[in-house]
Order: sequence, then structure tokens, then C-alpha cells
Amino acid sequence: MTSCSSTVGSSRCRAVQPEPLSDVVAGKVALHPCYSRSGHHHFARMHLPVAPACNLQCHYCNRKFDCSNESRPGVSSSLLTPEQAVAKVRHVAAAIPQLSVVGIAGPGDPLANMSRTFTTLALIREHLPDMKLCLSTNGLMLPDAVDRLVDVGVDHVTVTINTLDPEIAAQIYAWLWLDGERYSGREAGEILIARQLAGVRRLTEKGVLVKINSVLIPGINDQALADVSRELRASGAFIHNIMPLIARPEHGTVFGLKGQPEPDAAMTARVREACGEVMPQMTHCQQCRADAIGMLGEDRSQQFALLPVEASPQPWLPTLYRRTQLHASILTKGDADEKDACLVAVASTHGEVIDAHFGHADRFRIYSLSAAGAVLVNERFTPKYCSGHDECDPQEGDALFALLADVKAVFCARIGYAPWQKLEARGIQPCVDDAWQPINTALLRWWQRWRQQCAAKQPDQGVA
Repeated sequence: MTSCSSTVGSSRCRAVQPEPLSDVVAGKVALHPCYSRSGHHHFARMHLPVAPACNLQCHYCNRKFDCSNESRPGVSSSLLTPEQAVAKVRHVAAAIPQLSVVGIAGPGDPLANMSRTFTTLALIREHLPDMKLCLSTNGLMLPDAVDRLVDVGVDHVTVTINTLDPEIAAQIYAWLWLDGERYSGREAGEILIARQLAGVRRLTEKGVLVKINSVLIPGINDQALADVSRELRASGAFIHNIMPLIARPEHGTVFGLKGQPEPDAAMTARVREACGEVMPQMTHCQQCRADAIGMLGEDRSQQFALLPVEASPQPWLPTLYRRTQLHASILTKGDADEKDACLVAVASTHGEVIDAHFGHADRFRIYSLSAAGAVLVNERFTPKYCSGHDECDPQEGDALFALLADVKAVFCARIGYAPWQKLEARGIQPCVDDAWQPINTALLRWWQRWRQQCAAKQPDQGVA
């Protein structure tokens, strides 16, 4: 991150250290290849092309379906139904265990396809409860969708904001559709910018990590992107991704056909440097396709054919357990594979303290405890054991216990006698003594005791 004392073109910049991340934010970032500078070397992502329509016409975009020879946003080799998307995620997750994030980024705008998008997200959450969900949007419909995104467990959202000036917006966008009306020119820019800012503020207020994408367009918004960084940082956005315009005539975009120049490397670096004065910059973006699969910098989408939707899909839990152990090994640089390491689950409202009742929790954070410390590995969305004070569903309870079968302990603020017994019967220790205590401190204290107990039980064999 850098700090510059004057304009975008200034070369007099000094290094500025980014603010340290909280444990909660660091845990969210670590497994997301688009948000983490190191994560993209180890974890894979998958984009689901389930959203064909768009409500905003950008001069740099030309959506193409059944296209396998271009690598840029807005193109896809196929369109998937929500059911096909879930089947494909299951297949890819089994083949690429490093997969940590599933996102919807097009080929149109996910929030211009509300039904398809939220049906897909809900199905993934139901059938792949440990998968991190994200979404990329132009932000026009974001204020109307924030609550639904939070409810389904989307905790990373990318919003493309290219300017905060309606006059500049009129040069970038041809039109937008909102509530059955078409708008263009400055009026469209005013509507879009106001709704983008409102949506970002609502997301960040609810604890969602927001990345801002901006397309760098020479002569149009190159002098305006520092203002985007400044305003969106004040609104709580986490990171800014300056993407150089792709405007080749063969892509068929307005800018490409009119000969709009692309920025060179020097301009891109200067703008990122100026924007870095106020917001961390993402510099490893690959401007991925709407159906990209694999690590950043690679696209394995053509390796995975569209599969039929299975009437009776194979059990997902064995894959979940394997993925969790692999992710723990990656995050701890192998310490999670040692004999004295283990996994535990934590019921926490915001990920800072142990404050949730076991029966009321709808998600558990899975931590690896090892010589590397207490490391957040993933978050598993689970059915609630109880829906009220006296309403507990044994069948839902069985599903919950199966989702926690690979952990050694469950930490929560309170737990009833029946689930306590069921956990113990499965070899899982219920822990309530550290209610309302910071998670990391409580987990490491428990781990030290657990190691000693295991060593005492098996003095000749070491810790099991």
C-alpha cells in the first residue's frame, strides 16, 4: 500500500503499512483467492454462469454464451440452471479439494436474475454447507438484496464501481433498467451511483466483506478512481481492484469498436499507487470468465463437462471432511497433520467470542488447533437443533451431529442435556466453561489440556 501527496501522476509516494486485520476478517480473507494475496496460491474458486440477463449496459462489456476461446468477464461456455450448478459444484469440489469459494459473476448481473441467483445460492448452502459463497454485481439492485444475501450466508461481495461522477458515468454506460423504466445519460449515472453507495454501506454494516472493482478507462475515469477509493473506503469497503480496460475490436464492445485505448502498465501502476493511498489494492486479479474454475491464473472450466442432475447424489460428508483437513493443512503449513492437532467447532454470533447457544446456532466455525495456533478453517452452515424452547427435531439433530463428526469438541455458550449426551456418545466433548470468552484464548487453553490428557492415556504411543 502506498501514500502519494499529490495527483495520480505523482511519483512522490511513500509506503504506508496497511492496518492489521482483526481475527474475524483475517479468517474470512484467508481462504478467498480474490481477497488474499497469499490465498490465491493455495485455494481455488468456481464461478457459476447462472445469471444471463443484465440491467446495465456498459460500453466495455459484451456478454457471450457458448464461448470457449476468450478469457474475460462476461463470457461463458454454457448457461446452467440452479440444479445443474449445484451438481457441477459437487463434481468439481470432489476433483479439486482446494476449492474454497463458489461465486456468481454472470454472464450478466446476478442481481438482475434474482430468482436464479438466490435459488442457486440456497441450494449450494443446503447441499454444500461448508462452501464459501460470494457474488459480483454492478450494484444497481444491491440495496434490495442485502438482507437476502446475508440470510443465505454470502459474506464476500464484489461491486463494480467505475466512477462517482454522473457525467463520467454517462460516458461509460449506455443505459440502465430499474423498476420497468429505462434511464440513460447523467440521470442513469445519478441513480446507479446512489444505489451502489447505499448497497455497499448496508453490506459493510452487516459485516460483509466488500471488494470494489473498477475498470480503468484512459481519458475517461483515470483521474477519478482515487475518489472511488476514498469514498468507498469511508463506506467500509475492504479492498480495491483496478482492472485495466479490455477493448479489442474482436470482442465487439462499444469501446473496442470505437478504438478506445487500453491503459498501459505504467498508467495502471500509477492509478493503483494513487488509490493505494487510502485503500489496499488487489494486484493479482486475472479478470476471470463467468464460468472460471481452478486457481487464479488458470481456467479448468473446459475440463468439467455439464453433468446430468443426479436424482440421488452421492453423500457429500466424506468430501467435506477431506476438504476440511486439506484446508487446515494448507493454512497451518502442515501443522494440522501432526498427531497432537485436532479440529473443533465453535458456536459464535460474530466470530469473536463464544456466545451462541448450541441448539439455536445455524452455523459453526471450524478451527484447527495445532502448533500453528487456533486457525479458522471454514464455516459450516447447519440445521438448528432447536427452533424454540421446547421444539427440537431429532432428525435435524442427526444431520447436525453428522456435520460435526470430525471435530473433537464443540464450544458454545449453553447446551441442553440431550444434545450434550449425543455429542459425548460420538466422542465429541461439549464445552461451555468458556462462554463469552474470546475464541482463540479459550481454544488454545482447551487444546493444551486435551494434549496432556491424550498423552496421559497413551504414554507409550504419543498423542493419538
